[in-house]
Amino acid sequence: MCGIIGILSQKTDAPDQVVEALKKLEYRGYDSWGVAIGGKYIKLQKNIGKISQAVLVNDTTGNLAIGHTRWATHGGVTQINAHPHTDCLEKIAVVHNGIIENFQELKKDLENFGHKFLSQTDTEVIPHLIEEELRTEEDFKTALVKSVAKLKGSYAFVLIRANSNELWAVANGCPLVVGQSENQLIISSDILACKTKKVIYIPEETLIHIADEIEFSNLETGKPKNLKWEENKVENHEITPGKFKHFLEKEIYEQPEIIKKISQMDVREVETNAALIRHSFGTFFVACGTSYHAALAGEYLFSQIAKMHINLISAGEFANFRHFITDKTLLFPLSQSGETADVLEAAKVAVKCRAKILSLVNNPNSTLARLSDVVMVTPAGPEIAVLSTKAYTSQIAILYLLANAVAGDFAKAQCDLENLSEMLKTIFENESVEKLKKLAKKIKNATSLFTIGRGLNYAVALEAALKIKEVSYIHAEGFAGADLKHGPIALIEKDVPCIVLVSNDENKEEILSNAMEVRARGGFIIGVAPENNEIFDYHIKVPDFAELSSIINIVPMQLLSYYLAIARECDPDKPRNLAKSVTVK
Repeated sequence: MCGIIGILSQKTDAPDQVVEALKKLEYRGYDSWGVAIGGKYIKLQKNIGKISQAVLVNDTTGNLAIGHTRWATHGGVTQINAHPHTDCLEKIAVVHNGIIENFQELKKDLENFGHKFLSQTDTEVIPHLIEEELRTEEDFKTALVKSVAKLKGSYAFVLIRANSNELWAVANGCPLVVGQSENQLIISSDILACKTKKVIYIPEETLIHIADEIEFSNLETGKPKNLKWEENKVENHEITPGKFKHFLEKEIYEQPEIIKKISQMDVREVETNAALIRHSFGTFFVACGTSYHAALAGEYLFSQIAKMHINLISAGEFANFRHFITDKTLLFPLSQSGETADVLEAAKVAVKCRAKILSLVNNPNSTLARLSDVVMVTPAGPEIAVLSTKAYTSQIAILYLLANAVAGDFAKAQCDLENLSEMLKTIFENESVEKLKKLAKKIKNATSLFTIGRGLNYAVALEAALKIKEVSYIHAEGFAGADLKHGPIALIEKDVPCIVLVSNDENKEEILSNAMEVRARGGFIIGVAPENNEIFDYHIKVPDFAELSSIINIVPMQLLSYYLAIARECDPDKPRNLAKSVTVK
């Protein structure tokens, strides 16, 4: 949520380098963008719209610059609210990610001291606080630290000063990474913006000063931090859509190969982590959004395969259950980014209770990974589209391995996933794809859409509805089949699309009965099933593999969501109001 970047270069192309870096971070926010160029005076350029369409004008040379691509939290999407923000004298410019929770109180106090605010953002209090401290404090570092001590919340920011060739940054609950090459030093909210061979992932409560040398110190004590450089393993990842028109389409199509990689995961890693689950006195899955749906599928898998109950809690609600957490508890957070604020808050609760943390993430260098005792990494690679697809199916596949390992049948699970990898390829065959495109055109003008499933397909129903509403903006809701007649069926009227997710399992007859109830009230029934049925008005054929239906049945729904976005002329990679990483609560 929000991308920030700062570059100190030996060349004079830092502003252009900042813009290029921001384009790699646009998935983190694309409401507006801005750049501040250092020098005798700070030069600002900012605008609403996507950074991919940004053009710097006038004098854009300089060896020092910071930039920002925004996902709005405080204040509307306007040029004034776009970052960077400055103090009254425009001698300090700041770009910021996260939330300053007490900004209203701070802003009121600063206004009483005569400060004039231009924007509605929480960010603007930061340069004004520093400006106020500098009235009585000559040392900039001391003024900065005193200002930060007044901030409440989780945040990271980077700043520059006029007539000063240096970068300052603070990490406190939101990620920052520093990169170094022969010609430049970079600090960013995301590794994808670092085109360097060496990086340092910044821990919390760290002050960073980048000039001729890089200095790291503890925010509270001021003591130096000795942080070590490590190889940038993300540097060579391809972050273009390649032959595909959009990242979302590319990432959907990558899933068969990723599932194959998961089938080849190290047996020792899986067995060791399965033992943690087996021997815990209470395991809690915590996650948000799409990862929560993956965890829900995992809860069913552990029940069916391992005959084991897993507690599933939405991460934002986990603190309400802290009374049950002990040093024998295992917290199992799932997160694509590893930076989701609610998930990190749950992990911090677990740390306070001395519970063990086994996390499943797509970013091994994330804050969540650093908070965890044990980390399992999905082999999905960077996911650029805002909608999560390949990370989601990766999470379920790994949960399937773990459930089988707990049950003592890891080899079977490996074989199943290898077979699944081949089965998924049939969904991408021309005939299947064309049928999904045709369906998208048929239902593109629907005002509401419903998805239903039972068992593992209940999780699929929730995720399918989320994918559709996220990217096409059609109101879509997912329900367990049994819940339909407890209220939601009142919403069914003539020609309302209802997607019914069917597998050849113990729930088949009941979910078909639920579909018949919808059809009897005029609903348009779309069946996602291995075989056609007279109940269906439209049939999407999928491979027959009931145990892994939570992966099989979601893939055509991902594709349908993509084609609905295209049919409705929506941006599949950057849906409105959404950002990839939700770093605020």
